[in-house]
Amino acid sequence: MAGKKVIFSFFSGSGFLDLGFETNGFDIDLVNEYSPEFIRAYKYSREKMGLRKPRFGYFNIDINEFLEGRKEELQEYINTVHAEGDVVGFIGGPPCPDFSIAGKNRGRNGDNGKLSKSYVDLIMAMQPDFFLFENVKGLWKTARHREFYEELKSAIVSVGYALTDRLTNALEFGAPQDRDRILLFGIKRNLLVTPERIAEFPWNAFRKWNADEIKSLPWPVSEPFVADSVSTCPEGLPEAFTVEYWFRKNDVAHHANASDFFTPHNGLSRMETVDEGDVSKKSYKRLHRWRYSPTVAYGNNEVHLHPYKPRRLSAAEALALQTLPKEFELPEDMTLTNKFKTIGNGVPYLLSSGIAKTIAEFLESENLIGGASL
Repeated sequence: MAGKKVIFSFFSGSGFLDLGFETNGFDIDLVNEYSPEFIRAYKYSREKMGLRKPRFGYFNIDINEFLEGRKEELQEYINTVHAEGDVVGFIGGPPCPDFSIAGKNRGRNGDNGKLSKSYVDLIMAMQPDFFLFENVKGLWKTARHREFYEELKSAIVSVGYALTDRLTNALEFGAPQDRDRILLFGIKRNLLVTPERIAEFPWNAFRKWNADEIKSLPWPVSEPFVADSVSTCPEGLPEAFTVEYWFRKNDVAHHANASDFFTPHNGLSRMETVDEGDVSKKSYKRLHRWRYSPTVAYGNNEVHLHPYKPRRLSAAEALALQTLPKEFELPEDMTLTNKFKTIGNGVPYLLSSGIAKTIAEFLESENLIGGASL
């Protein structure tokens, strides 16, 4: 495939998904995020990392505006990319609490659930050359949500796309957390020499591990919490999947967000009764330093405690568990609530990077893009 691979990003948050594409041969040329604080963090992190700004800009608007008053503007940007001989893809993970098993579970009729349809409507209206749709496993696993998901897929197929999807766990790409996500990739059928080749989409090309095999290893379960205790990783376990490995890798003690953690007005004594590695409770879960983390998400009163400090995790530590490069920072004056919300909403960098590489390999495979005019 000749030309550049250009990305228009929607529901961008602070750009964890985008970062995987930015660092693997894609140009992020448009960024759309409704939260002004998240888009501010997006800009801030890119400035810190020295990454280019999107040439069409940042759009702090509701995605539905692109389906209404700003439709022609978005079409003009797409036309510009095509006139340069490049392809354009949409990527996005619509807010997911309405499909989350642990969340609101309101489905298609919830305020967030409706945004999944808005994203699909935008894909159908604007016809990007390819797209990625990312969401929680509840949209795949829960029967009534799965029905909605299949309806969305059928609608996309009806306007000329070939699709492939997979339920993927972040562990498969080396992230130290048990996090399942649906990944749906689509490409316009007229760009494929043979539309059936979508079945050859290389989902496993950069998938390094089997999540079930990783989970089945003899990880330490729990032990009494001892502040500032020291221990070594048990022999035979892959240390790169552990919380402590990523804390050290990202030098979290000296990170710009190292002091960003909630300090409880009360409940400290309760915290100290939670064993290291006890993640069985609904609220207070203490991570084990020599094991991977539960999903890095802190809604619904879920609190993750430091393995060997009498406190909650810091933003620096949570960013490390999301496998962000240690150079990635959030603004100092961003509220703690917004810091942890944007971290929890994000896609682990190693997962986003792996998926970006997978899509690039498919787009660049020999004779994939036919003689269709872009």
